[in-house]
Amino acid sequence: MKVLVAEDDAHIREGLVEILEAEGYRTSIAADGRAALSQYEAVRPDFVLLDIMMPHQNGYDVCREIRRRDPDTPIIFISAKSEEIDRVVGLELGADDFIQKPFGVKEVIARIRAVTRRCMRRPRATPVPEAFTMADLVVMPAELRARRGDETLDLSLRDVQILTLLRRNVGKVVDREAFFRECWGLDHLPNSRTLDQHISKLRKRIERDPREPQIIRTVHGVGYRYEQE
Repeated sequence: MKVLVAEDDAHIREGLVEILEAEGYRTSIAADGRAALSQYEAVRPDFVLLDIMMPHQNGYDVCREIRRRDPDTPIIFISAKSEEIDRVVGLELGADDFIQKPFGVKEVIARIRAVTRRCMRRPRATPVPEAFTMADLVVMPAELRARRGDETLDLSLRDVQILTLLRRNVGKVVDREAFFRECWGLDHLPNSRTLDQHISKLRKRIERDPREPQIIRTVHGVGYRYEQE
C-alpha cells in the first residue's frame, strides 16, 4: 500500500515515514500543498496523510481537490489545530479521520488500520482481497486481521503481505529474495536478520506454539514455507 505523507515539518514528516515503512507501507512525501497534489497525480497513493497548515496550498484545499478527482482515496488530517470547527471542516470536505498533534506511533497505525477497514467496505471498482485459511487461522486482508475461533488478532500490512505470499505458494519454499521483493519492495532490501525478526514476531502473534510453528515453517538456509495439512 502506497501512502502519501504531506507535512511541512521535516521532523514530523520523517517520523511518519519511519513509522509507516516499519509497518510495511511504501511512502512518498510532500512538504507543501502544491507538491502534495503533484505527488498525488504522479504516485496515485492508496492513502493520504495530510497536514492542514502547509505553504502554497493548505490541507483543506488539497483535500478538496483530491476528492474532486477521486472520492475513494482514504485521507487522514494530521494537525495541531484542535478546535472542533477544524475537525468538522476537514470531515465535511471528505477526510476520513483527524489526528491531533502531538500523536503517538500506536495511534497513527491504529487509525490508519481503522480507516483502511472502513474504506475497504465501500463499494469500489477494484475487488476487495478475499479472506483465506492457513491451518486453523482465517486471514482477512481487507481488515488487517486474522481470526482463530472467537479470537481476533490484529495484523500489520506487512504481516498480511507475508501470509498472502506463503499461502499463494502453499507447499513451496519462499526464498528470502521473494519476501524482500513482495513484502518490502524492490527499492528496499533489508538484511536476513530483518526478515527473521519480523517472522519471529509474527509467529508469536499467530502460532499456537511459536516454538513449534505450524503456519510459518523455517527452511534453513533458504527461506520459509507454509505446508497445508
